[in-house]
Amino acid sequence: QVQLVESGGGLVQAGGSLRLSCAASGSIFSIDAMGWYRQAPGNQRELVAVIPNGGITNYADSVKGRFTISRDNAKNTVYLQMNSLKSEDTAVYYCNAYIRTAWGRSPSQYWGQGTLVTVSE
Repeated sequence: QVQLVESGGGLVQAGGSLRLSCAASGSIFSIDAMGWYRQAPGNQRELVAVIPNGGITNYADSVKGRFTISRDNAKNTVYLQMNSLKSEDTAVYYCNAYIRTAWGRSPSQYWGQGTLVTVSE
């Protein structure tokens, strides 16, 4: 069993900052890409940022220059530092990871339960 547990969401004023964390636990052999998605009410889930295990990070155009994704492989944790938050960043943020549970196995995709970020004007 593999679990992704997010933390760090909450209410913040526009222009403020929040840091999201997502820790993976369970039967983990290795973790490939990790990322953050978000879903606002009435909208589809969209990619916010992704960080491979080595390689170049990728961001949605709407968050470039404001958000930074990072990971700590020793802790199986991915972070999302969000600065200069805007009301349009309000959404449920979901952690995502491609995890191998044994040597030789293809990675499977896992999702966290989501954490709500609300940005007020």
